[in-house]
Amino acid sequence: MQWDELDQQPCSVARTLSVIGDRWTLLILRDCFMKVRRFDDFHTRLKIGRPILADRLQKLVDNFVLTKMAYQTNPARYEYRLTQKGLELHPVIMSIVHWGDVHMVTKKGRPVLHRHTCCGKHFDPVQVCSECGEVLTAKEIVVERGPGAGVATHPSSPQRKAVRVSSAKSS
Repeated sequence: MQWDELDQQPCSVARTLSVIGDRWTLLILRDCFMKVRRFDDFHTRLKIGRPILADRLQKLVDNFVLTKMAYQTNPARYEYRLTQKGLELHPVIMSIVHWGDVHMVTKKGRPVLHRHTCCGKHFDPVQVCSECGEVLTAKEIVVERGPGAGVATHPSSPQRKAVRVSSAKSS
């Protein structure tokens, strides 16, 4: 599988990585969710080369994750805002935050806390089943081939109809 062909794979993870599978892109998205919108603000916060930043922002615009909106006309200046498609990446970013909060914190604790505006409490993001509302864990999920899977083309592709996902931890 070639990196530039990920968007052609019959795999939602590969297709998603073709858009956001780059460390700079993930950090740009993190900043977008923290209300950073302008090129110079991204540049200042990330300390990333301007051409790389411009490339990643344009890729997100081209994939309808961000929209580019003028905030000044002379000279032309733009800001980048999350589209609905971009906003729907929030659970992905929060999952990465949660993993980092569990496995990568220093003794001082979490670098950022998230507060739910409805109840006013700090929270840990969790995945829940859209059907029953129960918290999901990897051991309780069965992965099945969907109608968009096509024919298995990779030797490690699941050949059976369902594959049990196992956790790295033994129980």
